Amino acid sequence: MSRLAKLALSSLSVLPMLVPVSLGAQQATKAKIQEAMTAAPQEISGAATIMDWDQTVLRKGTNGWTCMPTPPTMAGSAPMCLDEQWLGWAHAWQTRTAPTTSGIGIAYMLQGDEGASNSDPYGTKETSSDWVVAGPHLMLLSPDPAMLEEMTTDPDNGGPWVMWKGTPYAHVMVPVAEQR
Repeated sequence: MSRLAKLALSSLSVLPMLVPVSLGAQQATKAKIQEAMTAAPQEISGAATIMDWDQTVLRKGTNGWTCMPTPPTMAGSAPMCLDEQWLGWAHAWQTRTAPTTSGIGIAYMLQGDEGASNSDPYGTKETSSDWVVAGPHLMLLSPDPAMLEEMTTDPDNGGPWVMWKGTPYAHVMVPVAEQR
């Protein structure tokens, strides 16, 4: 057998090993897209860009919204859909810089979340006094943080509340269904 024929055969023998990896990656991408889409109503998520947490675009959208699957650091389900104001806010939060909000921002988390400190934007451990596990909710940004001053920070008040009040990352949490 010629050297070229042997090389061709050896290349073919690798092909079956590559196909399952490729199919597995496609299935994982499809699952991430499907999960991310559960963060918002179909009218929004159906045309949204779907982006993974490493900023890989899994599906290009057309409506200005970006949906993301649950962060890889979480065990449960906490996908989110963000408008442009929230994307800027999220970048500022990740880089620990002050966000610039030029308009009302809206984000959906219709699967709820796994919990966060209600007072510390970077709190990572559950505390007895201010840890909040929210059910399905919207999050609102205001270009004028002074507008949030009169709102409560109590997540058990039966309505909206301000999370991270007094920080550059303050935002309104709006429950839309029974809380967890």
